[in-house]
This record gives sequence, structure tokens and C-alpha cells, in this order.
Amino acid sequence: MSARREAWAYLSQVAQGPCAPLLELVEAVGPEEAARAVRGEELPEALRTRTEARRHLDSAARDLDLVGRLGGRLLTPDDEDWPAWRLLAFDGLDSRRERESAPPLALWVLGERPLTELTDRAVAVVGTRAASGYGEHVTGQFVDDLAGRGWTVVSGGAYGIDGAAHRAALAAGGATVAVLACGVDRAYPAGHARLLREIAREGAVVSEYAPGTTPARHRFLARNRLVAALADAVLVVEAGARSGARNTATWASRLGRPVLAVPGPVTSASSVGCHRMIREGEALLAARAADVVEAAGPVGVASEDGGPVRALDGLSPKAALVYEALPASGSVGVRELSEGSGIPVESVRGALPVLELAGLVGSDGTGWFRRG
Repeated sequence: MSARREAWAYLSQVAQGPCAPLLELVEAVGPEEAARAVRGEELPEALRTRTEARRHLDSAARDLDLVGRLGGRLLTPDDEDWPAWRLLAFDGLDSRRERESAPPLALWVLGERPLTELTDRAVAVVGTRAASGYGEHVTGQFVDDLAGRGWTVVSGGAYGIDGAAHRAALAAGGATVAVLACGVDRAYPAGHARLLREIAREGAVVSEYAPGTTPARHRFLARNRLVAALADAVLVVEAGARSGARNTATWASRLGRPVLAVPGPVTSASSVGCHRMIREGEALLAARAADVVEAAGPVGVASEDGGPVRALDGLSPKAALVYEALPASGSVGVRELSEGSGIPVESVRGALPVLELAGLVGSDGTGWFRRG
């Protein structure tokens, strides 16, 4: 076991979730020197405050051994399997102003399949814990079709829509990834212990929290950003007025991922959130899996209906607005794009990397411009 990997494990435990200042320190001096600085409190005030309560706790060797015995591993930016391109979208967010906007320092993973392979073509399927029979049925239909097309299903391992999505993917012989808000050694919820073991066998169980970490509300909210980041699009099947699934959808929009929502009966409280997202332009309406594939797939891939494909068909509504705000010639800055599109600056920053990966925009010293 290398000292460098133990340093990553120690820092993961100390950080307890997203921590932009610690990421900056690691990028500047490397994990081993960063770990030494944390232990010795040779840190800027902001980082000292974030780490002082846990800096004396060092169970790195034990945590690595435990995860290894469970059939897992610690995944870090040093590894080829690190999902770097998935996490690139965080570069467009202001992590100094909002600490949850930072990418993970490292990921604890149960399962043998490479995470980059699993998330190469992936859709996040999320929704309320209080799923209705309709919601579970629709989830099964969507996921069965998506898995049959080779898409990995990402979700949060919770009761309700999350659990229905994971089970449907497994039943279809597809791959699925569960992102937890606690250590991967803890089955949460306890009723999903067997399901999580099956997910690890066929896909992966992932967490940015070190083994032994207990679930907490703020960790669920931070977890949602990873569910969105590891997928090409987010599908919300059912969401109440205050559903956590809407938080995942918000993260998807900020990271430039398309958001889709399934409409339900107008009398159903479980579909209020989906109807609101569709009505307010936060999500595209999804009536079948082909709608999800069309939004999540690469720009220029034709839909099953054989209709004409436009350059913007695979983009989220906000990303499309940012693209439309670009001039036909010349470059503009982020502030000008925000004013022209009516989209907040941080959302513009999140959309631009997605547009660049799609080959639609480029940048130079003067700003951003259209390609082609």
C-alpha cells in the first residue's frame, strides 16, 4: 500500500465531502505534502477551519484494507479509471462561493468494472421516495428500454424511484451505479443491503465519503451533484413539491446536463414537481425512453422517428439558450452571454464546457465563439 494512496484516503476522511480549498492544495503540492500540511495545521485559515476537527483522525490504512476486503477500491485522480471528463463540468462553477460546487477529492468504489466504462453512456433516473404504483411502473418501462440500448442507469440507492430504477436495470441485464451519501461499507437504507450488493456485482456502488461515514441531510444534497455529474442526462420520474429529485435536476442544469421529467396524473401529489419543472422550462417532457436518448445522446444523432436533427437537439434548455446568445461571428465573454441569454453567470459557466465538448463552441483570449 503506497504512502501516496494512504494520503488520498486520509484527506478523503478529513474533507468529509466537497472541499475546494483542499482540492486546490492537493493540485498545488500533491496529496502527500497536502496530508502533511493538514496534520501539522500549516494551512490558510479557511482550510484550517474545515479540517481541524478531524485532522487527528487517521484510519487511512484501515479504510483501504476494509474496502479491499469488500471487493472495492479507492479511486483518485491518479488512476486511469478516474472519471475526469465527467467531472470537467465542475470547472464552470464557483466553488469558492459555494463549497458543494467542488468536484470530489476521491471516490470509494465497490465493484470491479471501471467507472469510466460504466459512465461512458449513462442516464440518471431519480424521483421521490414515496413512489406511486404508476411511478414504479413507468420507471421500469423507461429503464428496461434504456438498459436494452446499452445505457447505464445512475441513481441514489434510496427507496422509491431510485430503488425501482436500480432493480429494473438489473432485471434487464444492464449496468447500474448507486451513489451513496455515506460510506460504501454502510447499507443505507438498510432495507436495500441486498440490492446494493447486487449493484456492486453488476455495476458500482460509489461514495466520496470514507468508510464509516453515516448518512446526513447535507450529504444527500452533496451526493445529488455526483448523480448528475456521472450521467449524460437526468430523468425525473416522480417528484413532489419538495422532492430531493428536484435538487438533482438543479445540479444537472448547473452542470450543463439535459433534464427530463415524466408527466403524471394531474391529481397526483407525486407528480407536482415534474409538472412544475416542465411548465417552468426546467425540464423537457419525457414520454418514452427515446426522448431521453435523443436528449442524452451526442449532438447530431438522429431520433428514431427519422425527423430532421438540429445542432441543439441534444442540449439542455439552458445550454441551448447560451448557444443562441453567441454572435454569428466574433467572440463574447461570459458576462455578455449571461445578459444575452438571461441565464445566471454560474449557469453559463456550467453550460460552456458542455457546448465545447459537443464541438459547438470554442474559446480564445477574447472570449467564446461559435464553431462551424
